[in-house]
Amino acid sequence: MTGRPSRTPWAVLVVVCFAQFMVVLDVTIVNVALPSIQRGLRFSQSDLHWVINGYTLTFGGFLLLGGRAGDLLGRKKMFVAGVVAFSAASLANGTAQSPGMLIIGRAVQGVGGAFVAPAVLSIITTNFPDGLERAKALAVWSGISATGGAVGLLLGGVLATVASWRWIFLVNVPIGVLVALAAIGIVEESHAPLSRRTFDVRGAVLVTAGLALSVFAVVKSESYGWGSARTWALLVAGVFLIGSFLALERRSPAPLMRLTIFRTPGLAAADGILLLTSATVIASLFFLSLYVQEVLRYGPLSAGLCFLPFSAGIVSGATAARELVPKVGPRAVAVAGLACATAGMVVLTQLPVRGHYASNVLVGLVPLGLGMGLTFLPVTLVGTSGVQAEDAGLASGLLNTAQQIGATLGLAVLSTLAANRTLHAARSSGHSAAAADGAATVSGFHLAFATATGLMVAAGLLASFVLTAREPRRRARIPHDRVAQAAACAHQVAGAIR
Repeated sequence: MTGRPSRTPWAVLVVVCFAQFMVVLDVTIVNVALPSIQRGLRFSQSDLHWVINGYTLTFGGFLLLGGRAGDLLGRKKMFVAGVVAFSAASLANGTAQSPGMLIIGRAVQGVGGAFVAPAVLSIITTNFPDGLERAKALAVWSGISATGGAVGLLLGGVLATVASWRWIFLVNVPIGVLVALAAIGIVEESHAPLSRRTFDVRGAVLVTAGLALSVFAVVKSESYGWGSARTWALLVAGVFLIGSFLALERRSPAPLMRLTIFRTPGLAAADGILLLTSATVIASLFFLSLYVQEVLRYGPLSAGLCFLPFSAGIVSGATAARELVPKVGPRAVAVAGLACATAGMVVLTQLPVRGHYASNVLVGLVPLGLGMGLTFLPVTLVGTSGVQAEDAGLASGLLNTAQQIGATLGLAVLSTLAANRTLHAARSSGHSAAAADGAATVSGFHLAFATATGLMVAAGLLASFVLTAREPRRRARIPHDRVAQAAACAHQVAGAIR
């Protein structure tokens, strides 16, 4: 790794952690404002998920490219460029006048975040070459990732209540400007000592476009129908682009995603578990935000407070996992965590029309958060433990990419299922889709939660029968420093989910 540490490394850490905090915060700050955004820009129920998916789709699609570009062109350059893009898109989102403008702005935000996130970790590594100091810096960074989601829930509720949903985006602008100026002044440039000085822009465009078309096909199946030629044309085009991406990666001299890395024991299974759990959790939080505000009639601030136990559950579970993994092994902890999360999902499938937060929502949220906290660390540990040193960045990038792609696809599929069920239930009771009553709306949520529960069960089975053969034979061989490194990556994933 080329580049020299800054003379003020802790000041650099403050700057990059502010950027990390801004990126992580943006995921959850939007969640509690969804009903306000829907009313303000007149989003349809079936298109509202694009406020989330517009961001996660491009973030996941360009994350590996962002890391590669930073290695080649300079981490400082890509960090500043990502912060500027993120801040400019935030300004556009805060002044958006139509759903289309907001979705495009969210997509640009995702691209900016995809360049910021890998640059942050690389800058920290460069500026803290000493093992002990680096461990302290990574602990600060992982703590920022872990708490950003909780702060987003509160801040989103406050801003949507006392000001407007637009301020959940506009608040990023002054922070982004200050971070970019500070980075220009104190962060030293660094590059990776790579033999090939190229990066795969075509690959990033192909995989992102393929995923976008596939998601769009699923969403439009509600209006086009699954028997429509337009639905299948979109779906086939999306699959073709993804297949073209895989073919390109196989023959590229500098691939964005070297396919042979999936021969590493445990990596493919870990990616699959994160994909399934992210699809479940992101969609569940989306529907719970709508349920709490549209069915229980809570305001944005109260809704934000409602989700804090979920964040507390993740932090508690992650803390417990850090102590348990060296003692009982990653597989046992992951299976226990997924079982706990599944129990929480089963509770959420029973949400009533005239429900209560404590007896209906909280009893599902707490085990869901605790289970996810227990799961992320061992899954990340298994996914990264078998890779070579030069592939560590790619492996952790793939875990984060799997999380983003799972969130995108899961939210698209479950939103479409819920919207179709709500429409059918509304028509059965003599209402239009726009005038669907609470019973019809909750009926759609039930189908989404039931399907999400099935995905969580699938993740549990994958952990039970695939991770079993992948964990180290002797648990004592899992050193605490490797657990600490996996914890930092796991906190980043958890922060993105919350």
